[in-house]
Amino acid sequence: MSITIVLGQMAMIFAMIVIGVYLFKSGHLSNESSRQLSWIIVNITNPITLLCAALKDENKIGAKELGIAALCFVAVYIVLVVFAYLIPLILGVEKDRRYEYRMLTIYGNVGFIGIPFASAVLGTSSLIYVAICGLVFNFIMYTYGMQELRNVADKQHKSAVLTETVDNTMDSDRQNKKTGIINSGTVMAVLTLIVYIANIQVPTGVSKFLEYIGNCTTFLSMIVLGVSVAQMIPAKVFKNIRLYGFILIRQIAVPIFIAFLLKPFGLPELMLRTIVIMVAMPAANMPLMVSKQFGIEEENLAAGIIFTTLASIITIPIVIAMI
Repeated sequence: MSITIVLGQMAMIFAMIVIGVYLFKSGHLSNESSRQLSWIIVNITNPITLLCAALKDENKIGAKELGIAALCFVAVYIVLVVFAYLIPLILGVEKDRRYEYRMLTIYGNVGFIGIPFASAVLGTSSLIYVAICGLVFNFIMYTYGMQELRNVADKQHKSAVLTETVDNTMDSDRQNKKTGIINSGTVMAVLTLIVYIANIQVPTGVSKFLEYIGNCTTFLSMIVLGVSVAQMIPAKVFKNIRLYGFILIRQIAVPIFIAFLLKPFGLPELMLRTIVIMVAMPAANMPLMVSKQFGIEEENLAAGIIFTTLASIITIPIVIAMI
């Protein structure tokens, strides 16, 4: 893919983020309206965008290739877990703060940002791979990720009162763990794969209706991201020197390493590019939401999410140019 095309897409995405910043600063969007938009994106437009990809006739791939993609994503997440333990050591992070960098390393924003970005840069044909990535992400988040954060909560809360609070939260989380994997994104990802593999056809009117809804995703996502950027405190984000090193390793070196790791296997170009771009995504906010639920200190985690998101405007084109 031409780097000029990628830069053009990134420029458009950046412009949409700026619109979100303006709308918040001018008082036309509030935190509450941003949360409401986020709900619409996560539960309606993003899942429908995935389904629309399955309904398109062009560039259909077989079940075997989908299986290969699933294996690749599982392998990629295993590699990310390994890096999640290496990167904090390389950066000299204090032992009790390493979990934050592990969360930032493993869990990229493959849904909220990944879906509209892949659609804009690689085309809708890439979204079938994004759906598979989303399934693997959810499984790892609600198993390994939840257990990691439960362990952190145990260590951070020492008094009997706090321990009781954490225990109650964990009891609730055990129920959430059963239902957490079953959310609108996961359900639609599974439905997308079923529709895609079975080649299910729907009336033109229905597909157009879904397409109109899905087309809102990119713009709305970037608007909401702009609202978050508008509220960040630059001093807290940009004075964290370790985050600069983290960006270089996690958002540039790691995706390029994974690209060269996978290239000898002769994967289809679209599959390879989609995998690498998903790895290059900025940090997801799911670990932050779980940390808040458990009462875990999350200031550095929040700063990392904001910083990696802003940096991705530069790092993603660099990664694409290198592969």
